[in-house]
Amino acid sequence: MIKPLLLAASALAFVASPALAQNAAAQNAAAQTAPTNSAPAPAVAVPTGQLTQAARPTAYRLDLTVDPAAERFSGHVEIDAVLKAAGSTLDLHARDLVMRRITATAGGKTVAATWQDMDPSGVGRLTFVEPVPAGPVTLAFDYDARFNSGPAGMFRVKVGDDWYSWTQFQSIDARAAFPGFDEPGFKVPFTVTLRTPPGQVAVSNAPQVSSSIENGLEVHRFAPTLPLPSYLIAMMVGPFAVAEGAVPPSPQRAAPLPLRIVSTRQNKDKLAFALEGSKGIVTLLEKYFDQPFPYPKLDQITTPILPGAMENAGADLYADPILVMDEQATTGQKRNFGMIVAHELAHQWFGDLVTPAWWDDIWLNESFANWMGYRIGDEWRPDLNIRAGALAEGFNAMNTDALVAGRAIHTPIPTNAQIDEAFDTITYGKGGHVVAMIAGYMGDTKFRDGVRRYMAAHKYGNATSQDFFAAMADAAGDPRIVPAMQSFTDQQGVPLVTFSGGKDGRYRVAQSRYARLGTTPPETRWGVPLCLRRIGAAQQCQLLTEPGGEVTLPGQGAVIPNVGGTGYYRFELPAKDWDALIKVAGSLPGGEALALGDSLLASFRAGRASGSQLVAAARSLSASKDSYASEAGIDSLETLYNSGVMDDEAKARYRRFIGKLYAPRLKRLGFDPRTGAYAGQDPEVSQQREQIVRRLARTGRDAGVRQQLIAATRAYLGGDAKALDPAWFDMALSAWIDQGGLVAAKDLAERALASQDPLFRPQALEAVGSSGALGIAKWVLDEFKDDRLRKSERLGLVRSVIMAGGTRDMGFDWLKANYDQLSRGGGGIFFSARLPGMVGGFCSVARADEVAAFLRPQLQGKTGALDLERTIERIRSCGVLKEARSADISAAMKKLG
Repeated sequence: MIKPLLLAASALAFVASPALAQNAAAQNAAAQTAPTNSAPAPAVAVPTGQLTQAARPTAYRLDLTVDPAAERFSGHVEIDAVLKAAGSTLDLHARDLVMRRITATAGGKTVAATWQDMDPSGVGRLTFVEPVPAGPVTLAFDYDARFNSGPAGMFRVKVGDDWYSWTQFQSIDARAAFPGFDEPGFKVPFTVTLRTPPGQVAVSNAPQVSSSIENGLEVHRFAPTLPLPSYLIAMMVGPFAVAEGAVPPSPQRAAPLPLRIVSTRQNKDKLAFALEGSKGIVTLLEKYFDQPFPYPKLDQITTPILPGAMENAGADLYADPILVMDEQATTGQKRNFGMIVAHELAHQWFGDLVTPAWWDDIWLNESFANWMGYRIGDEWRPDLNIRAGALAEGFNAMNTDALVAGRAIHTPIPTNAQIDEAFDTITYGKGGHVVAMIAGYMGDTKFRDGVRRYMAAHKYGNATSQDFFAAMADAAGDPRIVPAMQSFTDQQGVPLVTFSGGKDGRYRVAQSRYARLGTTPPETRWGVPLCLRRIGAAQQCQLLTEPGGEVTLPGQGAVIPNVGGTGYYRFELPAKDWDALIKVAGSLPGGEALALGDSLLASFRAGRASGSQLVAAARSLSASKDSYASEAGIDSLETLYNSGVMDDEAKARYRRFIGKLYAPRLKRLGFDPRTGAYAGQDPEVSQQREQIVRRLARTGRDAGVRQQLIAATRAYLGGDAKALDPAWFDMALSAWIDQGGLVAAKDLAERALASQDPLFRPQALEAVGSSGALGIAKWVLDEFKDDRLRKSERLGLVRSVIMAGGTRDMGFDWLKANYDQLSRGGGGIFFSARLPGMVGGFCSVARADEVAAFLRPQLQGKTGALDLERTIERIRSCGVLKEARSADISAAMKKLG
């Protein structure tokens, strides 16, 4: 699964799983009919985490009636299982299913059962009217349920005049579509039948083997799947557009692999890019794993409201913008395609073919797939510089990992409420960076061989982190690799490698845990694969396992403390070495430039580096030809600007600095906002133009650039579809609202709801919500209520208002006043999962206390509690930084004139 953060500026990215809703049990109890037991819960303990081993499933038969235009769906499900011992009760999973009939057949006898909800996460108890003997049993359920409106469980959306339904089950939402043993360790075949209105396209994991009309419904029967856990099952129904093709045979696969791109009707003319791109990515993955694609077909499916992507076996699901495009799409959109599709398809092997035994090892799935997504995406299109994004994501994760409140990559998950906390930047960003670091240290061939050993040993089964570590140690031939890896996966925090001395090239190095001003994390030690060099010299590597050591770097060039940027650590240098490194920053390889930018800002936040050094690094890095590296220094200053660490005069000087730095560069590059104006240009140049225009239009408030964008927007909204390339939607639509105020915002909101364009609609709504204008924000929060506005979009608008600087205070006050009402309306799902991140833009100790006082009682014991503690610490830490370093960074900006 890919996280929502990769879909920038999308209002879709902020709806969490209904597994998080704390009132689900009460809602379900109210809806249940005859087989539900409303008696008090028995004394036997309720499994709020892993189920007991009282029973294990061996096969499922799912027969569901699905009409996306209806409000409910129904199902008949049979589960073959083996009971360990005779008994009168059995615990398993279902949530918000209205049970109509339940039976158990064993030993030639069928007995009835009742259902009782035991835990709001979807744990329930079957009670049989008489004991069921040990051994084989078939559990049969007849039930119905309401479709979800958000992207979890079985959900539906109206697109244009048509209704469609999809499923999204990770982590524990399969139980909202069918009863079962909803854990990754229960991995068995599924046979799926979908009964739909005639003429609908139905998609599941396995190939469809027959279609017939029965009782006025079209019956789609699918072949049995290979062994799968419940979270990887897929069932999609609707009048989809389908682009068909095949992945050509490869050295690992003799026959073509059937391939389809499946999307809603309005996207039918923009599926060819994804069809062709998917072919190349599958072939590259087969080569890496040295195994054929694990399943008999591949469908790549899109939906307008998923906030990311999901690796359903043979039936991946994506947000529309990830797949729906053509060759004229922006560099950013193509990068997303390459990385995310490679990520999800890597899961077909690493996650689907070999699956974690429990959610505490999901980090391995996601961390490895994140690394593979960037690696294979880069092989697919080297011109897009996709691989550099992995390091950018990893360094960003350090900002979370540096907090005292947090968790290790690999951490116990004892309860269902904690599962979704594992799907965060620590798992994806840090985990992917750690995988890259170990692969770099082992060498690409040895690391690949270790992956292949791991896959071969656990094919079609389950595995653990220990299994993976053992395979790596065998391939490396170095037993030290296991404790080194575990020091990063099993401990929280970012290593800081401090260099001192330097006389005659001899440096003393010491490792410690990085800490921001005002924090004192516990001491930690890692096995740091330390690779360093001087400019123009060969690298040298060592495994730093002790608190300190010595290195000798002969020569005179600047010291590069993190070669390639692949090391998951920060560094601190003597002042003269910092200055020498900053001076050459613009000529460094991208990864090393990113490492410099991250470590320098971290040093400033810790009270060491100066504001003048940050400014010098921003100038130097902005000259880099790598589009990630060229942003690194300015991003550091922008962080301090947006958080309010700079005083007002310094902010004004910073805006002028942006104009002086970037306006001449844009003049050299040229700027034409029309669609496809730069479609044939080098992607890195095109991406840097986008970055420069964004800086000038937003922070620099460049009048000329903004007027160009406004004129293009006027023409675009007036009917000239080619007047404005989607690359400029976010900044152009924001400028349009800035100029036109509330009238323009209302008009743009109406146009968004009238559109099904997967790029324009979310960007337009985001522009309305994030305007920063109090009048527009008040209208959004209190009056903008339209039936066409999807629940995920409504919650995204609330989030945008609260996160925008100009409306943050008002938005937070509104949130406190309306919390109960929104929570009762289903907002509790949203709040418990994503609310902490929304309020993280504050920067004061007092605000940290206010957020804590309001939200801790609301989120206690729920998913989101950990993220709340992180958010409180961020707000407090920013306030401490502002008090301590505002004068320094403000003085540095004022020196710019």
